[in-house]
Amino acid sequence: MRLSKAHLKTLREAPSDAVLESHKLLVRANMIKQESAGIYMFPKLGWRTVRKVEQIVREEMDYIDCQEIHMPHVNPAELWQETGRWYAYGPELWRIQDRAGNDFILNPTCEEMFTDFARKEYSSYKELPFSIYQIQFKYRDEARPRYGLLRTREFIMKDAYTFDATEEDLHTAYMRQYHAYEKIFTRCGLDFRIVEADNGPIGGSKSHEFSALSDWGESDILYCDNCGMAATAERAETRDEKQAPEEMKEMELVKTPDCKTIEDVCAFLKIPTAKSIKALMFRTYDDEMQPKDYVAAFVRGDRQLNMTKLVNALNIPAHNIEFADEVEMGAATGIVGGFTGPMGLKNCIIVVDSELVDTVNMCAGANQEDHHMLGVCYGRDYTGDIVTDIKELQEGDACPHCGQPVKFRRGIEVGQVFKLGLKYSESMGATYKDENGKDHPYWMGCYGIGVTRTMQAIVEQHHDDKGIIWPMSVAPYHVIITVVKTADEDQMKLAYDIEKKLEDAGLEVILDDRDERPGVKFNDADLIGIPIRITVGKLAGEGKVEYKLRRDAELETLTADEAVDKAIALWSEEKDGRHLYKNLSEETLNAH
Repeated sequence: MRLSKAHLKTLREAPSDAVLESHKLLVRANMIKQESAGIYMFPKLGWRTVRKVEQIVREEMDYIDCQEIHMPHVNPAELWQETGRWYAYGPELWRIQDRAGNDFILNPTCEEMFTDFARKEYSSYKELPFSIYQIQFKYRDEARPRYGLLRTREFIMKDAYTFDATEEDLHTAYMRQYHAYEKIFTRCGLDFRIVEADNGPIGGSKSHEFSALSDWGESDILYCDNCGMAATAERAETRDEKQAPEEMKEMELVKTPDCKTIEDVCAFLKIPTAKSIKALMFRTYDDEMQPKDYVAAFVRGDRQLNMTKLVNALNIPAHNIEFADEVEMGAATGIVGGFTGPMGLKNCIIVVDSELVDTVNMCAGANQEDHHMLGVCYGRDYTGDIVTDIKELQEGDACPHCGQPVKFRRGIEVGQVFKLGLKYSESMGATYKDENGKDHPYWMGCYGIGVTRTMQAIVEQHHDDKGIIWPMSVAPYHVIITVVKTADEDQMKLAYDIEKKLEDAGLEVILDDRDERPGVKFNDADLIGIPIRITVGKLAGEGKVEYKLRRDAELETLTADEAVDKAIALWSEEKDGRHLYKNLSEETLNAH
């Protein structure tokens, strides 16, 4: 590509609304351009990298015999009504109507469409197992699009679906995809961690998230170096801390004027926060968003409530719950804002964290203004309608598996795999016939990769103060040839010769032949992050050039042929990212 004939409009300054360095650099490098909130276009360089990521995905999907198809972006509402997700998915579901008033959605994900395809196209056990995938734009009506490509309203996603006869076969298919994802993100040059995750609105029984490590990621990851446990904060189990044995005391009403927070109460009473009970109040709604139940949730005073665990315990969609109006709830249930305890409540669902079950002599709200109760004991003084783990695992807490302190990192979710089980096949009547002609529902799995999210995650991990540093496998071009003086015939002749030799060998080349100052060209080369830079300057008459890798600070003077040979050798080694496989297990490398 000759830059003198191409469009490259780099920027010195990033847009004011950009927070992440990766977002700033992609905009400055003219690789993405926002058209409206959460909707981006991709100029040539950006689009080439998107296609490189897609190609890596395709190669690894094809390797495990997952067949590529293409589904429409628009789905009829009837499919989503069959599974109940028309109402349960939430306001992010982009609903539209045609001129006749028929309801449709813009795909946020494609479980219904693929299940419908399977029930129409497949019918016999002889056709099992099978797996299919697509790479297409998806749509979610995000309330707050932000962070560039990380939270958008339109994005590119690869989604795959597996169909099997048994739960054991589903596990085999799940692990094939799992290992393929390890290879995909490794080839993309990402430093990632695989963590147990919540299934969210997709549903199913098990899920793992592939998270690219980043201080600015939206996924909170808890992990243990001792046993290898890793999970998102929403999914992470906790270990209940046992209270030291002590005799039960009688409950005692104490005055706690103006002490509405756990910290204030415990400071006033001179007790540790771990000896108190924290109350949080909510209101749930049905699918028509009509008020349904009040909920009072209780955790130990030094703990934080995990909303995802609470939602799962109540078995409701996440958007069907919000904090309650405490005055209205008080009239119906008996709570008192700031002084709520679990004793004597009515007309509400009481959810108690499992850690409180073995506690005695705790401090809790008395459901009376300016008063708390001491000596509160589970079983004697109150019980829960639901008793389960609803607390957050936090950095430094005991690992639920081995008891060692857990650590915390942030990450960018780039992929997630799900065991759907029978959730969609049963609700949509997707079945196959066995050897005896009997119908059975498919055991299904779902597997997604955010292609455009992956592109930005790569930049988040691969950049410096000068710009992007693309890994060879996903770089929009492999080499940039920078001509210092385009009016110099020797320089241009040598540049053309290098360009031809590299392209004949299969490398993708940018020739910067613009009539610009050398500093501008060098800055642009660093900003757009092409892996290899060959500079043709004052030594062109001697057949010599400067050779530099974007990832290194040093440059060296070589003959043109030496530079060409060196570039070809590096490209041959790194072009598809497989040179990074050295850290993968034999199980992953051989999975098929």
